[in-house]
Amino acid sequence: MNNYSTIFEAVGGVEGIRKIVEAFYPKVLKNPLIGPLFPADIDPVMERQTLFLSQFFGGPSLYSDQHGHPMMRARHLPFPITPERAEAWLGCMRAALAETDLPDELQELILVRLSGPAHHFINQP
Repeated sequence: MNNYSTIFEAVGGVEGIRKIVEAFYPKVLKNPLIGPLFPADIDPVMERQTLFLSQFFGGPSLYSDQHGHPMMRARHLPFPITPERAEAWLGCMRAALAETDLPDELQELILVRLSGPAHHFINQP
């Protein structure tokens, strides 16, 4: 991350997060394993994800300010999340990050940081 103290700063703040999210969700919607879990109107999901990732990666508490405590595991419990779906989600994020000009080390750091929560949400065998 070089001269940055947070991933949030290293990716360019909210606008950098938004670019990642905008590259990510078209891949999610096209993915046969996870696309059907998402609503057709993906814009509100993208906005919440931008707020959440900004906060998650060390930025301001935008998500909590608007939506309360993230409680991400509880929010994901209604959806059948298998190990394969967690990996598909991470694969879509990897592909989205590959489209950015972020350094490879930063892309890997982001994926490592997201892999814990992605696997924590698994609620189906």
